[in-house]
Amino acid sequence: MGLTIEHVSYVYDPDAPLPQRALEDICLTIPEGQFIGIIGHTGSGKSTLMQHLNGLVRATQGHIYFNGQDIDAKGFDKKELRSKVGLVFQYPEHQLFEVDVFSDVCFGPRNLGLPKEEVERRAREALARVGLWEELYTQSPFELSGGQKRRVAIAGVLAMQPEILILDEPTAGLDPKGRREILDQIKELQTQTNMTILLVSHSMEDVAEYVDRIIVMNHGKVIYDDVPRKVFRRYRELEEMGLGAPQVTYILRALREEGLPVDVDAITVEEAADRILQALGKEGK
Repeated sequence: MGLTIEHVSYVYDPDAPLPQRALEDICLTIPEGQFIGIIGHTGSGKSTLMQHLNGLVRATQGHIYFNGQDIDAKGFDKKELRSKVGLVFQYPEHQLFEVDVFSDVCFGPRNLGLPKEEVERRAREALARVGLWEELYTQSPFELSGGQKRRVAIAGVLAMQPEILILDEPTAGLDPKGRREILDQIKELQTQTNMTILLVSHSMEDVAEYVDRIIVMNHGKVIYDDVPRKVFRRYRELEEMGLGAPQVTYILRALREEGLPVDVDAITVEEAADRILQALGKEGK
């Protein structure tokens, strides 16, 4: 059934003389099996919204339902919710604290009260899914590279076997190769398991390449909610919010302005290459 967000608003320090409204009347449905990108400039409310979805933050107004149950209702099991809606923070060191990698990934399933054999099976499976080498399992997580720390943090959440995985800027600070490797593995995971994934990102290229749906936030509100191609057609409006479109969007439009009859609706490098070749073919070049 997934998540349903109904008229959710959130105010920081509501008793202050000038309370800050972080979210305003958010209404969304997150069905099972979608790969969703959440974009918005810093301070747009996207990370605050994500923290509402597994109960880390409670809405000032409105309701959030997980599989039809109000997560703030009396008696609702928030611990169970957090095992089903996993959140990986932008900075993985906020989630790593055990003496070695394997122990860190075991922590979540162990807290579920599972037998030792099941805990270790889940940990090994999760570490394999994120592509971490076995020789790193006994190392301190704090001795790893930034990309490796991200993999351990993601594995720690995957070991809980969540139904929904929320990733807050999982590639921030990584080089292009590291970004591609992590996002490819996340996409493969989503394809193989049909897990619902919410990817918070500043990278228009990343969301264009990987997600099925984009939610655009600005000043605590949902501005657009559609498939990537339709969202990026509004690149001028996105620019006004401090965002934009994938670079190929601008390249194709520049080529069109120079007289090449190219389809400007491509949003990935592969699509853009195909459109340019088609346009060149039409001109007999």
